[in-house]
Amino acid sequence: MMWVMSSARPSNRFRYVPPAGSRRLRLTVTWDGAAYAGWQSQPSLPNVQDTLQRAFLPLSPDVFRPVAAGRTDAGVHAEAMPVHVDVPAGFGVPLPKLARALNAFLPSTLAVLDAGAAPPGFHARFSCNERRYVYRLLCAPQRHPLWEGRALHRFGPLDVAAMNAAAAALTGTHDFAAFATQEDRQTVRELRTLQVVPVGEIWEIHVVGESFLRHMVRGLVGTLLLVGAGRLKAGAVGDILASGQRGQAGANVPAHGLYFSGASYGEISSGTVESGRVEEAMGRNT
Repeated sequence: MMWVMSSARPSNRFRYVPPAGSRRLRLTVTWDGAAYAGWQSQPSLPNVQDTLQRAFLPLSPDVFRPVAAGRTDAGVHAEAMPVHVDVPAGFGVPLPKLARALNAFLPSTLAVLDAGAAPPGFHARFSCNERRYVYRLLCAPQRHPLWEGRALHRFGPLDVAAMNAAAAALTGTHDFAAFATQEDRQTVRELRTLQVVPVGEIWEIHVVGESFLRHMVRGLVGTLLLVGAGRLKAGAVGDILASGQRGQAGANVPAHGLYFSGASYGEISSGTVESGRVEEAMGRNT
């Protein structure tokens, strides 16, 4: 399942509508993070947002900038990123053929998995009430070329029970300032899932929440690795949370092991906001 419409607690107050004379599409997009400086448009740097918008131009020159459920950092991969894009009302490409049409203009590092009409009131970022990440570890004596750039290689033993005990202590609603990098927003977040799942040589660390601070996921994983290696007691993570000091937690792990794996959406409420007024209504940019 690429992205989920659920009845669980709606996170947005508004029902978003596209600009006059346009209609909203939703896409599921995947990419290799090694090729990009992140999702967001950046001058002179390769990024997913601009690359995806350019693929629309041969199909229609009047397409608005795409909006994603999450704005990933440089090097972070995406398995199933929900995206919306507003196109002219008379956009002529049949929706069942749109993914293939876009992929013809996209590089091999980026692909649209599916495309269709967005539900009424849908906004890929502000309607999202759950985001899911996976961090992958290659736990093996030797590196593996097929996992190069796809998983962090760890050749020493890791105590999965201790890691999951620490993860359980971090789950819930806390002030995660100690795990964020240069964060100027309020730092209280709800961490719904943090779990280490070892399967053979590839271990996965599952991280689920409504929203995350800058580099929070990578800081959480770095701290769990310290616990797994015996360099930090599982019970110490509570003190790290309470300290609010970034230097108390583990270092950010490299981006190449991190994947945006999916998102969920709740019911759309009845209040409406035109897309051009989203920044005013929410107090932040899309």
